[in-house]
Amino acid sequence: MSIVDQLVLYRNKDSLLERLMNLCEKAAAQDAAVMKPEASEGPAQPAKEDQDMAGEYSGCISELVDLSERFGFSGNLWHCYLTYLLVYGENVYSRACEIRGAVPGGMNALAEADFTIFMKLFREDFHAVEKRTGAGWYAMINGYENEGGNRKVFNRRIRDRICELAVKLAAAEDVRSFKALMEEFYREFGVGKFGLHKAFRVRHTQERGVEIVPITNIAHVYLEDLVGYDIPKQKLIENTEAFVRGRKANNCLLFGDAGTGKSSCIKGILNRYYGEGLRIIEIYKHQFKDLNDVIAQIKNRNYKFIIYMDDLSFEEFETDYKYLKAVIEGGLEKKPDNILIYATSNRRHLIRENYSDKEETREDMHTSDTVQEKLSLVYRFGVTIYFGSPNKKEFQNIVRVLAQRNGVNVPEDELMLEANKWELGHGGLSGRTAQQFIDHLLGKEAEEA
Repeated sequence: MSIVDQLVLYRNKDSLLERLMNLCEKAAAQDAAVMKPEASEGPAQPAKEDQDMAGEYSGCISELVDLSERFGFSGNLWHCYLTYLLVYGENVYSRACEIRGAVPGGMNALAEADFTIFMKLFREDFHAVEKRTGAGWYAMINGYENEGGNRKVFNRRIRDRICELAVKLAAAEDVRSFKALMEEFYREFGVGKFGLHKAFRVRHTQERGVEIVPITNIAHVYLEDLVGYDIPKQKLIENTEAFVRGRKANNCLLFGDAGTGKSSCIKGILNRYYGEGLRIIEIYKHQFKDLNDVIAQIKNRNYKFIIYMDDLSFEEFETDYKYLKAVIEGGLEKKPDNILIYATSNRRHLIRENYSDKEETREDMHTSDTVQEKLSLVYRFGVTIYFGSPNKKEFQNIVRVLAQRNGVNVPEDELMLEANKWELGHGGLSGRTAQQFIDHLLGKEAEEA
């Protein structure tokens, strides 16, 4: 039985791990066998199986380097790869440890058995394989220098933490020390895709059905970056803070004029509370039928999830909002306590209304029912926060602050004059217009430099 087949909790059947271990075990078995007689004439030639082994080994090392480049790993790539398998290894033990750390129970004995195997894997240096194939790849991946500082698969903090953890796991004196290191990581970051990523989207495929996949390139927007809107921001902060800390909180609707920072506030909330276990899943109107499947996948995890719907609105003929109503409030199954719904919209009432809805002369005899049906969705959001367009003075202040933050060297009188010209032709008074104006100035400065 292969060493990989002895794993119980972390039995993930990773192809690269299996192939590398099969090569090591095969090379060790061949070394123990009787030496082959040398050819009677000419220089000694490597056996065909050794040539095949060399090709397979080179292919595995290539995959290992490719994975490390994508994830931004440095140091001993073999150790980083094993650590990656452990921090991504979702099972009953690792999920029990996420956010909470060490847990009691019989699963700890199973975890120690698996970690004992991983300690053996960490000590593997592919000596037997390299002896038979004449390769010297391990020395090259033992101290790998990765210049890819901008890798987006993980944020830099997690990537560096995984590389640090790999060094500590390799140096662990015993299995209890190894186990303590993993439990501490699970407590601090969690496990798997939900532990190692901030934001997600939903993908529906015929093979896998509804799948929640990480978004790896997240805008680094912080609430402090949004100039003004102190009252709306504080309302959102208070509700989110209550949610992540286990108190009662409400679904939120952020509505108002375009370009006023509604979506930026959501991104800022994610970046502020990610370290406290907050995650965001973005979902679109056409995916509302998948909401129940999404909730089923996240309701028992030790994270707080915001299901985020950007630019939410419906036309008269669209009925997908009824799925959303049932999920928010109204279905037989209670919405889990670790899930809230945040939405942004330019419409206060989300669903387009016509004067005909209230005309008593129309064919619908129960006009009030029609109106209430269309208003009932917004009533399911316990907190509604308004973001209005800034006035001229507020707009100029936003421009002034953004110019200072970005080091724009333009006299203030000239800056305000150009800003006023810009907003007249580029969308009017809004924070987005101000940011676009500053970006324009920065682009001109870079071109002139």
